[in-house]
Amino acid sequence: MAALVIDVGNTRIKWARCEGERLGRRHAAAHSTWRPADYARRVFRGTRDGEHAFIASVAGPQEERALAAAARQVRVAAQFVTVPRRGGGVRVAYLEPWRLGVDRFVAAVGAHHLFGGIPLCVVGIGTAMTVDLIEAGGRHRGGVIIPAPALMVDSLLKNTHGIRRRARGGAAGPPGLFARSTRAAILQGSRFAAAALIDRAVEEAQALLGRKPLVVLTGGETPAVRPLVQSPCVAVADLVLRGLAVLSQAEAPRLRR
Repeated sequence: MAALVIDVGNTRIKWARCEGERLGRRHAAAHSTWRPADYARRVFRGTRDGEHAFIASVAGPQEERALAAAARQVRVAAQFVTVPRRGGGVRVAYLEPWRLGVDRFVAAVGAHHLFGGIPLCVVGIGTAMTVDLIEAGGRHRGGVIIPAPALMVDSLLKNTHGIRRRARGGAAGPPGLFARSTRAAILQGSRFAAAALIDRAVEEAQALLGRKPLVVLTGGETPAVRPLVQSPCVAVADLVLRGLAVLSQAEAPRLRR
């Protein structure tokens, strides 16, 4: 089935058309100032009456209402994915599945579809950084959430005086953990902290499963963190869109209109 798949994050929206599970050209933009007309003009441009759109959104009700209104305007059947106990080959470990972020669930579906048969640590590095452990058979074992590097940096700059003042301007210095300027110390410290958590997660997963998982990285800050991760890892730029493409082909995905 052909469909439009849409990933709405806290700051950016990504979308693509898929034919079956194969994604077409990807698009992305910041959406914080968008109104229904902007979604209709940008995201739903070229859609046909009755076409289906599968949406994973963590952006909040205001953005979702605007997106839904745009879909109605162009006569597209917009369906927002929710998190089931089981779906897309993944069985969710959360005691209350709806409390798992839909982006994490859909990314797990995409990763399991791409790398099924081996355990995975699925890592999303956006505004927050999430790590989810998926067994080889698709069983989700739980996860962890921390601020992503940019949010760590922002928190320090907003909640300190001396660090903020010393980090303003000046030379950055060479890269590495032991930085030679405050600005570089904050930036590198946040990235190394994220990478260290990923490596620790791999160790914990190996102790739990008896086998080292593959790390699957996705999200906007992946290029900054990936070189610092010591565990075997791959990067998949549009993992949520890939998961949505898989779910769009499911016989009875759990959705809300």
